Amino acid sequence: FRIVGTESLILDFLKENKTSESAADLVIQLSSSPKTKQDVSGFGTVFTDHMLTIEWTLTEGWQAPLIMPFVNLSLHPACSALHYGIQLFEGLKVYRGDDKRLRLFRPMLNMSRMAKSARRACLPAFDQTELLECIRRLVELDQDFVPHSDSCSLYIRPTFISTECSLGIKKPTRALLYVIMCQVGSYFNNEAEAVSLWADPKYTRAWKGGTGDCKMGGNYGGTLFAQYEAVEYGCQQVLWLYGEDHQITEAGTMNIFLHWINEDGEEELATPPLDGIILPGITRQSILELTRKWGEFKVTERYLNMGRLCSALEQHRVKEMFGSGTACMICPVGHIVYHGESLHIPHQDKNAKLSSRIEKELTDIQVGGCSNTQKHMHACMHTHIPQMFPLAQQQLG
Repeated sequence: FRIVGTESLILDFLKENKTSESAADLVIQLSSSPKTKQDVSGFGTVFTDHMLTIEWTLTEGWQAPLIMPFVNLSLHPACSALHYGIQLFEGLKVYRGDDKRLRLFRPMLNMSRMAKSARRACLPAFDQTELLECIRRLVELDQDFVPHSDSCSLYIRPTFISTECSLGIKKPTRALLYVIMCQVGSYFNNEAEAVSLWADPKYTRAWKGGTGDCKMGGNYGGTLFAQYEAVEYGCQQVLWLYGEDHQITEAGTMNIFLHWINEDGEEELATPPLDGIILPGITRQSILELTRKWGEFKVTERYLNMGRLCSALEQHRVKEMFGSGTACMICPVGHIVYHGESLHIPHQDKNAKLSSRIEKELTDIQVGGCSNTQKHMHACMHTHIPQMFPLAQQQLG
């Protein structure tokens, strides 16, 4: 790229999808007042100096991508994203490894999921590779915000909203795709402790034919009421049930896994299938692929319900339950409140737990800290699943 004056940078890149953004240049406007770097505390409150914005209109298509100083958005009061929830988002993290390199974990899976959500929201198609390159440049520009810590990271939030200025419910003719980033620590106050879940069938997170498999804001805002009722019952999160047989679907905002001895006496790691009401989590997919490659026990996507779980607990067949997601990575489940009864979920010594082993393996991949044995295994996995999008530390100029 080349410097244009002192306030702007231009990056030329090739267009790879004719149906995507019409811009061929990424424009970067530097912030004139960089923030003082703070210690990471909490989740999602300390934002970086810059953001990425790309506007789209039906008549003109995608405009030039712009990296600009972090500012508030200006939206028309009739914006349909505000009135009708025509919007979606993604979430991925940047990790700093021991080698000082920055890495994104399987970002093309996020781009693919975002494109799927966009189709469901009637928002325009975008070039996934080109968007990822713009995000890479945003990270490169604000790389000093990536924490030098194993327990903290930089969270990337791509967001896609309708900016249609009309109270009519219709397919948008205007839209805005933007990306902001923030420093994050632990999602829960104490991730070392097992989370407690409240299971009550009177609330439903998603349903067949709905948008439960898309990352849309309405899927999250609609859960708050149940979340706070869970707190009244002494629990931290909701275990979402579905149907008359009380199928287990998700835990809070996490995918859920059960490590147990199944009805046939087999050691099994099970998680609910992607049937339209489950969000296809990137961590979920990675856990399935990783444990299947180990070949040490049965790994399945199958329906689980509270009846089977209660029977397994009574028969001491449950080894552990845990949730997974980008925000929390792996979160063990300690107990479930169901029908007024507290069900204790056993969890082994930390060093013996399957979830601890999975978390270590995934963390090693994310930060590039694999052993020789792991490197060989992960190299084999690279042949069919791109796991890392490395970002070398570079100085802009």
